[in-house]
Amino acid sequence: MAMTIHCDIVSAEQEIFSGLVEMLVATGTLGELGVGYGHAPLLTSLVPGPVRVVKQGGEEDIFYVSGGFLEVQPGVVSILADTALRADDMDEAAAEQARQEAAAALENQSSDFDYGRASARLAEAAAQLRTLQKIRQKTR
Repeated sequence: MAMTIHCDIVSAEQEIFSGLVEMLVATGTLGELGVGYGHAPLLTSLVPGPVRVVKQGGEEDIFYVSGGFLEVQPGVVSILADTALRADDMDEAAAEQARQEAAAALENQSSDFDYGRASARLAEAAAQLRTLQKIRQKTR
């Protein structure tokens, strides 16, 4: 049996996942990182995108986080995010529509345009679509 570490993924609304995992893969501000049993303590911020969890026995789950923080302590890894969703609960059509609307807003700027908000919406929609693409790759 593989060595495991306890993992908690929590959003502002609820706990999304809690259990033993063999590996967790997420994207921090400096790039992708993997966390497994025996990892050194760590605190990093996360960028919007997928979080892949390899559970005990090898089964994989993919989650979407809108950013947040990843903390590694001996025996425990925690993700704290404003928004965290099970990738299976995401709506690809809604994410694509949000991406198109944000891209259109960036193209058609008016005097009361909030560039920061539009670019953040575009980045979040793109991250959701990347998460859904990872799910498709996993099921092939």
